[in-house]
Amino acid sequence: MTPEPPMPTITAFESSPDRGRGQARDMRVRWALEEVGQPYDVRLVSFAAMKQPAHLALHPFGQIPTFEDGDLALFESGAIVLHLAERYAGLLPLEVNARGRAIAWMFAALNTLEPPIVELGMALLFERDKSWYEARLPMLQDRVRTRLGELSARLGDADWLDGAFSAGDLMMVTVLRRLDTSGLLDEYPDIAAYVARGEARPAFRRAFEAQLAVFTAASRS
Repeated sequence: MTPEPPMPTITAFESSPDRGRGQARDMRVRWALEEVGQPYDVRLVSFAAMKQPAHLALHPFGQIPTFEDGDLALFESGAIVLHLAERYAGLLPLEVNARGRAIAWMFAALNTLEPPIVELGMALLFERDKSWYEARLPMLQDRVRTRLGELSARLGDADWLDGAFSAGDLMMVTVLRRLDTSGLLDEYPDIAAYVARGEARPAFRRAFEAQLAVFTAASRS
């Protein structure tokens, strides 16, 4: 009997700084794997191990996630999700133009929405004691509001960004979830509902529970 090939392996935080909220970037890869029905293994890495040669050989910037499948090793969550979407059915449309639009939404999530959202999040976490915080915060919030307003205008009353759920929606929802404690999503009920639809997908729930289990186990040890 021919042995089964090894499952793909991803890396994730041994002790995630998001405290089980499902915002670490391995969540995107977990969700994609769950959507396409591909089993996978997870190798947990500490912050110290992320800077060691073995991990740097997989991710030159010493971050997570990474993805290994046979002789293929990838880093960057967007590249990994795109690879999975192209390899397995379910995350990209078959029609060429629709496929291109779905990929464009992936890039929009990472390049247009995520940078101001991450900048705001970093300020909320690490700059509250700085003299410039109170003056800078409204500017950071307004940058995010600008993007949310544009996204809202495009989404309208649709369930997903371009027809059926795709990798573009997967990536966008994971980016928007980083705003969950900012209060900004409350200003855009259509976007809040869009995020909730993503979170309600069974594949998302499985991925979230898998990541939460890591935090729960770490907190007990």
